[in-house]
Parts: sequence; C-alpha cells; structure tokens
Amino acid sequence: MISRFFLCFAMMLMLAACASRPGPDVLAVQRINTRPPGARTVTVYVATMRERAKPNSNIFTNEPSDTLNYASFTISIPPKHKAGEIEWPKKDAVDPKTNFVMVAQQVLDRDSFYKAVSRKPPGGKPSHVGVFVHGFNTNFEEALFRQAQINADSDDGSRTPVLFSWPSQASITGYLADKDAATASRDGLTELLDTLGRNRAVNKVTLIGHSMGGWLSAEALRQLRLSRKTAIFSKLTVFLAAPDIDAQLFKAQLSVIGPLSPPMTVLVSKDDRALAASRLLAGQRGRIGALDVKDPRVQEAAQVGHVQIIDISSLSSGDSFNHNRFAQVSSLAPILVPVEAQPPGLTRGPGAFVLDTIGATLNAPINLLNGE
Repeated sequence: MISRFFLCFAMMLMLAACASRPGPDVLAVQRINTRPPGARTVTVYVATMRERAKPNSNIFTNEPSDTLNYASFTISIPPKHKAGEIEWPKKDAVDPKTNFVMVAQQVLDRDSFYKAVSRKPPGGKPSHVGVFVHGFNTNFEEALFRQAQINADSDDGSRTPVLFSWPSQASITGYLADKDAATASRDGLTELLDTLGRNRAVNKVTLIGHSMGGWLSAEALRQLRLSRKTAIFSKLTVFLAAPDIDAQLFKAQLSVIGPLSPPMTVLVSKDDRALAASRLLAGQRGRIGALDVKDPRVQEAAQVGHVQIIDISSLSSGDSFNHNRFAQVSSLAPILVPVEAQPPGLTRGPGAFVLDTIGATLNAPINLLNGE
C-alpha cells in the first residue's frame, strides 16, 4: 500500500509540474477601447477567508484572514468561448477576442457586497445567487475565473455569481494544510449562507462545492442545522461536484442536514485520480465523489439519504486527474437550472443516475437490485 501511495503521489507531482498556473497578473484591469462583437461580461462577487496582500488591494494570498473580505471582479468573456474551458489571458498579448480579460474590479465592504448580490436582475426575474466553493490545490485566480466560466456557460442573466474562496495553499503537497484551512473557513461560509438566507431580497441560492469545497459546503450546512440557522434551506439547491468526503462522514452529515428540496445532487466519476490519491491518504476509505452508481448499495443509499447521485464520467475533463469534469456540466445547463425550468428528460428526485451527454438526460444505471 505504501508503494502504491508514493507511486500515485509521484504521478500527481509530475502531472502538476507540467501545468503552468495563473498568478495575480491576470487580475490587472485591461483597457478595452472596443468590445468585440459577441463578447459579454460576467461580474463575480467575492467573499473570502483569504488575507489581502495589502490594505485596499484585490490581490488575495493563501494566508488566512480572521474575517471575511469582499470584492468584485468583472471579466470579459470572448465571443468564441468554448464551454467548460477558461481561455486564460496571455502575459504578452491580452486579447478580448480570444481570452478572458479583467475589465474592472472593486474593493467592497460587507454592506456594499450584500447590497450588490441582492440586487434584482433585469426583466423582473427573482433574485438568484450562485455560490461556488472551490477545492483543494486552488489559487484565488483559478477559483475566480472558474466561477466566471461556470456562470458564462449556464446563466441566462438571472443569477448573480458569488465565489467563496478559502486559503488553499495551491500546492499538490498541501493536502493536510488545505484541510485545516477549509475547516477554519466553515464559520465564514456559514455566515455567508445564513446572511443570504435571511435576506428577503434573495429568492434562490444555488451552492456548488467542488472537491474539498464539497466537504466544506456539507460541513457548513450541518453547522447551520445544528445552530438552528435554517432560513437558507427553503431557498437552497445544492450540488457537490467530485466531493472529497469520506462515505461514513457523508452519511453522518446528511443525518444532521436532513432531506433537501430539491434533493442534494452529487456529481461523481469512478476514474477520478485526485480522489483515488485522497482515498490512499485516508487509508483506503472511499470518497463520495468516486462512487459507482451501478453498485446496488449506492442506489439504495441514494434513496435512503434523499440524494441524487449523477455519474458524469461521459464528460471530458480539462485536467489530467479527471477531477474537473463538473466544469463541463454547466455548459449543458439542464442540471444547474432551477427545477421548474428543467426539460422533461431531467428529474431532480433522489436516486443514482448516469448523465447522457448526447441527449442531455439522466438515465438510470443497470438496476442490479432488480436484475434489470
């Protein structure tokens, strides 16, 4: 087992070393004299437990803050943006025709943040806030642009994107440090969700937690239930994407959180290499994000736990670990739209399903319990 762990860890280090990563330079505001035809902008509002690099700066470090910090960033999306991808700006040539480009940013305080995110969308549509919680080994810039991509691919203009960012070390060797940082950020996410829940101007909240951010999201919901701060639950739709959560722990979390309406959705892939490494670190204890939906025990547990589990292995992944497939889900839109707006082929009931990317439908896997 030890040799397998070191082999897996070495492979992850090699794969990570091959990829260049964005830094604070992508946050620099660029002057665009003429917006390209077909380009659009996304404004992402940020609530973060990261420390600012300096006062009144919108550069955030991997050091923890004692309190939430707030900001907004407006990003231009290129006309020929490919769904599920981030067309990163190049240091030597920023081009709004082909790249995501930062066009505005603002330091916010708590009051201005909540005033902005609760603003009514055009057309008289109900206020809908989409909160994204990133995962392990993620820097601030990666999380920010990922939320912009998710919103650009799935939004019809009615949802206000919010990023909750916690101080990940953004290092493949920082797993334990990240787990501690995520744990320390529970109160911050709980505060954000509770405030949105009590805000009468906010009608709906969609929470997407990825990887370790899925664990953090589930912990925050559990904490809200235990503290009887339940205003958010009547507005809430929850998606956990490739959640890095121990199976027994998830069962315990659900017992406190209780059934949600619509049911909590868990996006899984059996071939997720990042979760395979996490499983080794956890002494071969299974991770929820790598469940096999064809397993009759998983099918039964989904019904008992009132959870919808969707296998998204059919989607391509933008990373070598098969850990970021969720970024493609938003391009299909159907799973992320409000339940009343979904096409007839998509159900939001509990159970285990396989995503059919061709028909954009959810199909039941082979039911081993009934021999079908």
